Amino acid sequence: MRVMLRAHLDTQVSNEAIKDGTLPKIMESMIERLKPEAAYFGPSEGGRSCTFVFDLQDSSQLPTIAEPLFQELGAKIEIQPVMNPADLQKGLAALK
Repeated sequence: MRVMLRAHLDTQVSNEAIKDGTLPKIMESMIERLKPEAAYFGPSEGGRSCTFVFDLQDSSQLPTIAEPLFQELGAKIEIQPVMNPADLQKGLAALK
């Protein structure tokens, strides 16, 4: 299932991760594990955030995805199902 993960990083914790060089390593690891179709980084809600759109094959993957963000960056995360235009068309066609 295609999902979108948005992580809001704790400012103090991510400041330290930038200073000690771990932030790029954490993001590279996330990209390697998730193999996202899209990845975005920027400010949100007054702090740093990252957004990944990827295929979540099984809900048992959630701990391995979320815990590094919680433990290493003090992140608050949201994961929600999303559709691309083709998915939306297919879903709407099924209503008929």
